[in-house]
Amino acid sequence: MALLDWIAAEPSLRVDGEGVYLRPPRGSDFAEWRDLRAQSREFLQPWEPTWAEDDLTRAAFRRRLAAYQRDRETGAAYSFLVFRQKDDVLTGGITLSNIRRGVAQMGTVGYWCGRPFARQGQTIAAVRALTQFAFRRLGLHRLEAACVPQNVPSRRLLSGAGFIEEGEARAYLKINGVWRDHVLFGLVSLLRSHEGPDSGFSV
Repeated sequence: MALLDWIAAEPSLRVDGEGVYLRPPRGSDFAEWRDLRAQSREFLQPWEPTWAEDDLTRAAFRRRLAAYQRDRETGAAYSFLVFRQKDDVLTGGITLSNIRRGVAQMGTVGYWCGRPFARQGQTIAAVRALTQFAFRRLGLHRLEAACVPQNVPSRRLLSGAGFIEEGEARAYLKINGVWRDHVLFGLVSLLRSHEGPDSGFSV
């Protein structure tokens, strides 16, 4: 096994959805990830934080994997790549971050989709799969997500995945170098509060 795979991979952690599956990034994903991000740069950059100059280098990817591993070990976040089930092609990424326990039991959902796969259904399937992972496997009670008001496809995606628009936050995140207002969405688990995590996912 390659060193980067040993550092960052959790081969048994996989979340299956409708036509897609999610798994943590591995060192061997670098070339496919880099190529998809590179060809999608103009498509993604208006909705993301400013990319670092070395963002698509192997060294930067290595740092990402190490950070993802630390987050998983502490339960602070789970970062996944999204693959199409029929041919194992990488279509994007999705993250459950800012996980808070105690009386909150919530986390934040973020995602990206490569330009060639936009509006094909893989991203909403990934959001739905991550939602079930968060509620059933991790036992979270609430999920949050946000997007800039002008990102109409993302607003529609979140609504289609069951999230409810809850309001707007001013200057919420620094996107593409500018502090941008965001529309806030929330989703609350329908599981009874006394139910704990189940074993419906392979971990």
